[in-house]
Amino acid sequence: MIARLAALCLLAAPAVAQDADIGRSHYFTHCATCHGLEGSGDGPMAGVLTISPADLTELSIRNGGVFPLVRVVERIDGRDPLVAHGSPMPVYGGYFESSFDVPVKAPSGQPILTSQPVVDLVAYLREIQRIE
Repeated sequence: MIARLAALCLLAAPAVAQDADIGRSHYFTHCATCHGLEGSGDGPMAGVLTISPADLTELSIRNGGVFPLVRVVERIDGRDPLVAHGSPMPVYGGYFESSFDVPVKAPSGQPILTSQPVVDLVAYLREIQRIE
């Protein structure tokens, strides 16, 4: 009963503001060192990493033309850590793990909770997706 009530409250909540400009700032501060200024995986630290950073401009292309929202959110906020890292994103993971109190609507229609910095960063990542 409580879970149903919580889900209804999340669905009734107003849409979460997603700010790609703030997300861009987060990206340059926390991600560009490995993923590069353009998001193509060629940041200055890329050469020393065990696994090359992903080309973040091709997330949708590699997922059949659909932005993999849930996977991206969970990778950034630490719920889906990279084996190569041994933990969430190594240097900046804690910033994005602050609290899971912001609902984002997954493609399935179900809400997924994450933090506002993740919501904003994901808005920016959606903007930089290349189209085949």
